[in-house]
Amino acid sequence: MSHQDQDGRKVRFNYQYLRRALDWLFRTAVFSSLTFRKDCTWNAQPLAAAALLWAWSDEATLGDRFQAARKIIQRLFAQQGEPAGSYQAFTKLLRRWTSHFVTLLQPAFRQRMRRSLASRWLVHGFAVFGSDGSRVELPRTKSNEEAYAPSPARKKRKRRRQGKQSESARLKKANSAQLWLTTLWHAATGLPWDWRLGSADSSERGHLLDMLSSLPPEALVTADAGFVGYDFLRGILASGKQFLVRVGSNVRLLRKLGVARESEGLVYLWPDHAAQHHQPPLVLRLVIAAGGKHPVYLVTSVLSTRRLSDWQVGQLYRMRWGIELFYRHLKQTYQRRKLRSTQADNARIELEWSLLGLWAMALYAQVELVRKQVPARKISIAGVLRAFRRMLRDYLHPADSAHSLCALVRRAIVDDYYRANKASRTETRRKYEKPPAPPDIRPATRAQIKHAKQLTAKDKKG
Repeated sequence: MSHQDQDGRKVRFNYQYLRRALDWLFRTAVFSSLTFRKDCTWNAQPLAAAALLWAWSDEATLGDRFQAARKIIQRLFAQQGEPAGSYQAFTKLLRRWTSHFVTLLQPAFRQRMRRSLASRWLVHGFAVFGSDGSRVELPRTKSNEEAYAPSPARKKRKRRRQGKQSESARLKKANSAQLWLTTLWHAATGLPWDWRLGSADSSERGHLLDMLSSLPPEALVTADAGFVGYDFLRGILASGKQFLVRVGSNVRLLRKLGVARESEGLVYLWPDHAAQHHQPPLVLRLVIAAGGKHPVYLVTSVLSTRRLSDWQVGQLYRMRWGIELFYRHLKQTYQRRKLRSTQADNARIELEWSLLGLWAMALYAQVELVRKQVPARKISIAGVLRAFRRMLRDYLHPADSAHSLCALVRRAIVDDYYRANKASRTETRRKYEKPPAPPDIRPATRAQIKHAKQLTAKDKKG
């Protein structure tokens, strides 16, 4: 609500810009579907807004972040009464309702992406999504270790590989509490699309298969050499989506199996266990792309070079590396490398709202900057974060047109200064991972060709 100064002019305050941003983000979310108890002093929309403000805040403790968010909520939703001031009550509500809010807000944000960023939705005719996993550290508490430490079987496998490490060091590392985060990330906009959380030994391939249903029909999933396997890739194809995956020496590919019309680059993924269970071979296309010092071996389910050329395949895979930048923004810029929650349930909601908060800020900024034709890679997430946090910190200050939320976001652009390789600035020894070796590519045997033809003939009859 605007007020008047001594001269009778209308005065706007910074919290009103926050309300405008939240209304824009929540516009297509139907909060009326969520009903709380009659004696609850929180309502659905104010609670969701408070959780986002809580995630955006840079106060020292989670409790202080809640108190800062609650003060702003009292201004934004004054007509709905004063919400409870207990942090314990706030987290109890979030434990109960966060999964519902995620289910409500993710489609709303996706709809915003498709409508407001339509010019950046497709690349070479596909909606390109990268996928990767990362671990987020947790405080070393009994609750976190019981919920998120690796399983006993995983600990034994690690112990065999660790060799001469002391027993105390082994136990300390084995019991480390970490949340595993697998993210689906829209490559053209640099925005998240979906995610799954689990314990430190979760399967990122299982997470990805679980997220396929959220993807649009025109989706193409790109992933690194960790996302391979006959059953996994067959699952992607069964969902009606396409894929582009890097392969290494742990993958055996066949040539000239005779199942499809042979052409240059055509290969088959047909491991022995699939053949023994009479499962059909996967027909793929192999592309060898330039990758700096070493070639990169890629397989894709898009067989037609007219639909996707070899050069375009290499370009799409290079776009996938932007997900590493997303994780850097989450962990370093947004300071979520290690969460603060000491209780396992609270750690999960802290990360869920951190992801929603980062998505909301970046989406709001990108829609604002797309009008100035600023590429997604030129947007400074640090600058966007400072803009939102300034509004939170100075929420009672009169709005200054030069320092409004929109004005600050428009200036959140990475400069054009070229920065040389930072490795030369320090003598710290860096760890270089050995790139994957080429896949095992061999011609199909007569027995394999015969078996494949029998399966093909059986499928035609069926």
